[in-house]
Amino acid sequence: MGDTSKATGLLARMRAGDRLAGTFMKTPSHVALEILMMSGLDFVCVDAEHSPFDRTALDACLAVARARDFPVLVRILDGTPARILDVMDMGATGIVVPHVDSAEKARAIAAAARFGHGGRGFAGSTRWANYTAETMPDLLDRSAAETVVLVQIEEPEGVEACEAIAALDGIDGLFIGPADLSVGYGHRGLDNPDLPKAMARVGAACRDAGKTYATWVPNAATAADWSRHGFTLFVVASEHGWILQGARAVAAEIAAIDG
Repeated sequence: MGDTSKATGLLARMRAGDRLAGTFMKTPSHVALEILMMSGLDFVCVDAEHSPFDRTALDACLAVARARDFPVLVRILDGTPARILDVMDMGATGIVVPHVDSAEKARAIAAAARFGHGGRGFAGSTRWANYTAETMPDLLDRSAAETVVLVQIEEPEGVEACEAIAALDGIDGLFIGPADLSVGYGHRGLDNPDLPKAMARVGAACRDAGKTYATWVPNAATAADWSRHGFTLFVVASEHGWILQGARAVAAEIAAIDG
């Protein structure tokens, strides 16, 4: 794919501090992904944690993403080496790992996503490796330039460990999970005093370590508001939310027509 690859370019744009917009894709369908790739989004994050993606559906989505050279991250169920290897070999640009509340967990995730002693197993015959069409040195270079590892801070313990997590090699960014984090602090909504305090602390850790700061937001207005904490990568809503919003708006407009 060379230096012009959009998939490889995502990590470079993250490191440059570009403001990036994506969404969670909840529908286990490559057709939904094809539509989202036409939207102007910078990336899509397939949500294999909270949505019914089986291996076949995920494989189809990542095949389409690689064919279109479009960056797709996968939020996986957990950070086990087997789970990470599976989605990376299928062609994911990177991973989003939930519930990372210690530097020890983050260190193990970073190793499992990278080639090297004790890390990701190397195979030149996978989709990610272009089915034996590339050399080992080229693949190792591409992995270093392309692979994105984001860890989600979703517990108070993760906030307390954020400085140590952000300092780790192989962790490209910290991803605040605002809902889980709010619940973890004992709240029933995002409008609480603990969330902005946590966002400020994790943001400072990312800034000091030169790492990307990411979060989920329901809309662009919230992204603009939360930008003050240093976020540059936003996962905005989901295609489920956008479908429902659009359908509700049209239904209401039709119902309001006079006569």
